[in-house]
Amino acid sequence: MLAIVDTGCANLASVGFAFERLGARSIITKDADIIRSADHVILPGVGAMPYAMQALHARGLVEVLQNLTQPLMGICLGMQMLFSGSEEGGAEGLGMLKGCIEQMDTGDLPSPHMGWNTLENISDDDPLMAGINQGDYVYFVHSYAAEISENTLASCTYGQPFSAIVRRGNIYGCQFHPERSGKVGAQILANFLKVKP
Repeated sequence: MLAIVDTGCANLASVGFAFERLGARSIITKDADIIRSADHVILPGVGAMPYAMQALHARGLVEVLQNLTQPLMGICLGMQMLFSGSEEGGAEGLGMLKGCIEQMDTGDLPSPHMGWNTLENISDDDPLMAGINQGDYVYFVHSYAAEISENTLASCTYGQPFSAIVRRGNIYGCQFHPERSGKVGAQILANFLKVKP
């Protein structure tokens, strides 16, 4: 069973539909016991980091998420919430990944980074990346990002290079929206479901 965490600030239905298309049973929930007992957990997010973290604290889910041992994937803002903190409002994150989310330097390009862009420097030795190729397009909407690190499985460039996909142990993150990224996004979500709890 897949639990999609109700953060109160995400397009939860589209994430649920993406897994439904893969034949996976999912539940959108803020119930700590359901989240703890799920085989896989998705932490989605759209909007501002301070508000999203405030919502997690209000729902008593911070420690629940921090102590999960099953596969957990953060999507977009959900990925950023996995880090120690963010320049956005000086928000403190979940601290499951080291580093601070920083405002992007997009140069002459419009901000936020919105639309299709390519995955680069793909780590082909991770099961999450099975069937994903250099130059595959995925859909982004963000103005803050994580720098490249030892946890980066794929990067992207928009004014600057940044982490598009990260992993540390059972913790995964996609800065883009796999649920809106066509066949490539569906492949990543399918690969995540195959990761053993």
